[in-house]
Amino acid sequence: MGQLDGRTAVVTGATSGIGLAAARRFAAEGAHVFVTGRRQEALDAAVTEIGGDVTGVRGDVADLGDLDRLYAAVAERGRGVDVLFANAGGGELRPLEQVTEEHFDQTFGSNVRGTLFTVQKALPLLNDGASVILTGSTAGAKGVEAFGVYSASKAAIRSFARTWANELRGRAIRVNTLSPGPIDTPGVTGLAPGPAEADRLRNALVDLVPLGRMGTPEEAASAALFLASDESSFITGAELYVDGGMNQI
Repeated sequence: MGQLDGRTAVVTGATSGIGLAAARRFAAEGAHVFVTGRRQEALDAAVTEIGGDVTGVRGDVADLGDLDRLYAAVAERGRGVDVLFANAGGGELRPLEQVTEEHFDQTFGSNVRGTLFTVQKALPLLNDGASVILTGSTAGAKGVEAFGVYSASKAAIRSFARTWANELRGRAIRVNTLSPGPIDTPGVTGLAPGPAEADRLRNALVDLVPLGRMGTPEEAASAALFLASDESSFITGAELYVDGGMNQI
């Protein structure tokens, strides 16, 4: 039996990186997985790659109408939600003097506003005892140069997890934060303007990791599965770092 047999999972931002790897792992463990992405072509490719029992719903978590369409599809299935992985989000390097309204609004719109309403709009569908996982970041606890807006948005995510774990305890709904460090995903390498700069960024990140390498999306997905499953049944309000020790040592 799979660890998520018979359960319904929702994974936002599931067309690449950690979201895609987690959706693939959840499906392999027996869940029916609803996945989202902003681009239809990428979403279709992800659904094919994930395989198993999966439904793709195109949408942007910063668009409340898109979230309504997602949860209408979930509600139509009639099984509620047992696992919600609010993973969609992103950021870019921008030092303080270069921060613009657009940069701030886009980062907080997807990472903070999007996460808030992804969880709020799921509340009527969350089954008692469900697991909610929020994607944080090691940057949320560090002063990463030129990453101030992104870091602040991820600090907000960590705060949300604490508050929501307290607010939802009456329904035995667990809320935890999964905080990746340097994971080799398009979102990380995409911070660099070109291939040469991406290689330099990788090397710089590896130098900060005690294990001496970047992590893989599959390793982050394994941590997400732990938080999604009964293996973490006595854990809520916590932050699980998947960072090779970068923020620990």
